[in-house]
Amino acid sequence: MAVLITGGAGYIGAHVVDQLLESGEPLVVVDDLSTGNLRRIENAHFWEIDVSSSKKLDDLCELIKAHQIDSIVHFAARKRVDESVKRPLWYYTENINGLLNVLSAMERTGIRDIVFSSSAAVYGETGLDPVTEDWPRRPVNTYGRTKLIGEWILEDASRAHGIRATSLRYFNVAGNKSASLGDSMGLNIVPLVFDAISASRQPVIFGDDYPTPDGTCIRDYIHVQDLARAHVAALNHVRSRPFGSHVAYNVGTGLGTSVREMISIILEVTGSDLTPLVVPRREGDSPSVTANADKIRSELGWASEKSARQMIESAWESYLYLGDESSTRQ
Repeated sequence: MAVLITGGAGYIGAHVVDQLLESGEPLVVVDDLSTGNLRRIENAHFWEIDVSSSKKLDDLCELIKAHQIDSIVHFAARKRVDESVKRPLWYYTENINGLLNVLSAMERTGIRDIVFSSSAAVYGETGLDPVTEDWPRRPVNTYGRTKLIGEWILEDASRAHGIRATSLRYFNVAGNKSASLGDSMGLNIVPLVFDAISASRQPVIFGDDYPTPDGTCIRDYIHVQDLARAHVAALNHVRSRPFGSHVAYNVGTGLGTSVREMISIILEVTGSDLTPLVVPRREGDSPSVTANADKIRSELGWASEKSARQMIESAWESYLYLGDESSTRQ
């Protein structure tokens, strides 16, 4: 029997693939390679399939039977918030159809275990900190809505078809296990500050007058290796749960790091003497958003292990590696 990882050539998916391979778990990776990279999964069985295409459903079922798949970790989805707002219909098509096709393949082939890569974006603007799993889900962008709809679908499918499903809602991800597994499409504060440093520009802080200790926004940053461990823990746990159940977990450190603190760590790690530039607030930024991770800690025995500094050091190593690799190709 084996695990199917959809979107496994992507940044987070590849780290899960790496951990499962190290543990000896048989697995197969599916990816359309639109944003994934085969370099990340050189030692894994790979099928190039666009799971969002209903025309590929037969191929997906064939793969499942050929490799005796018994469980699925579903990453394959579009994930840029700004792009989702500009292209909502495409995001609904890609993200919802992808999950529906995976579930349809599960129904056809008798698979009943799935771990779904969800997002803290399902909460929207909560006004609560730290956020617990039972907080109302009110996403404020198309990307978050596709993840919420995905959770609704899993809730219905678990009841109707006896599926055991787990959704992981994670916060801000950065870091790498190795430089070659790096994220070349990072859009959060870490790669943005790296870009500024590389261009000798001042890194930007959007507002320093928030009701936080240093006046800047606080976020929950998690190392991608810790996040990968959470997916492995969820996969092991879902196999022992009652059939017909769906459960969601926050995945975060539970410890917030302010924008100013994060930039200070980045400047120190990179050896930069640039000074951050404070500009007016951005619309919609909450003062503080962190995860209450008590549930995943008590039920799955998972907890974050790596520090913000470890996250930045590994991310910077990968950033330099990917930059050198890009220059070589040019």
